[in-house]
Amino acid sequence: MSLTTATVFAADNWKETLRKELPLLGHRNWIVVADAAYPLQTAPGIETICADADQLTVVKEVLAELAKTRHVQPNIMTDAEMKFVAEKNAPGIGAYRDGLAQVLAGRAAQVLPHEQIIGQLDTAGKTFKVLIIKTPLTIPYTSVFFQLECGYWNADSEAELRQAMK
Repeated sequence: MSLTTATVFAADNWKETLRKELPLLGHRNWIVVADAAYPLQTAPGIETICADADQLTVVKEVLAELAKTRHVQPNIMTDAEMKFVAEKNAPGIGAYRDGLAQVLAGRAAQVLPHEQIIGQLDTAGKTFKVLIIKTPLTIPYTSVFFQLECGYWNADSEAELRQAMK
């Protein structure tokens, strides 16, 4: 293991790790809820923890903890490939898609090609903290990505500020 990459086997205390680190995270940080085959990344800002919990349960918990914060809000992303994964090739994908749709109901989520999301994550991990919570799920293209944005400032406010500075 590299000294610049943290990996924690936190099957029993992943919730505690999430709660402890969330106040430190801000704009441009990421949280990823990943399946079992998600690779261990080596960028300096990426920390991986393992959760011995159902992936949808972890997604719900991340959303619940984010809802308690005032300083950040998530930009949610999922892999475009997930829609095309066949049940015969990945048993359980239909139930997972249905469950994820219920968990994310009423929330905006971007659907992008996996490599595009990973590219954004890799770039962010060079400068900003990324917390990956790896689950035991063995269905491909099921990771859920939370790119954190400022919870008390938005793009319109920023545009107004920049205009005033001219």
